[in-house]
Amino acid sequence: MNATVSPQQLVAAAQSARKQAYAPYSNYAVGAAVLTENGEIIPGCNVENASYGGAICAERVALTSAIAQGKRRLTAIAVVTVDGGSPCGFCRQVMVELGAEMDVYIGDAAGNFRSTTVRALLPDAFGA
Repeated sequence: MNATVSPQQLVAAAQSARKQAYAPYSNYAVGAAVLTENGEIIPGCNVENASYGGAICAERVALTSAIAQGKRRLTAIAVVTVDGGSPCGFCRQVMVELGAEMDVYIGDAAGNFRSTTVRALLPDAFGA
């Protein structure tokens, strides 16, 4: 974790991003926020599609946005749902690929959160 950004601040950024979710099919809004090594926070939200395969999770929106901005050293990610739901397997694999050493904060709409790591979420991930 970057010393200038607390876990609470990262979770708050994910809560804010959750408000932008486009979830007309599931009504399950998700927000995420990725922290770069220089303390920059990059948000993401889930974006659903009538063709379910075209939907993208908040975690992947935030992670791919970071990559698109040239950020390669990611130190943490926060994910917020209404009930503290955990990232899906697809997102876990992308987290391993783009930031295997990241801290992960999984929060709910009330601001409660728990801490884990990418490796703890997916210990037997695919590798290169």
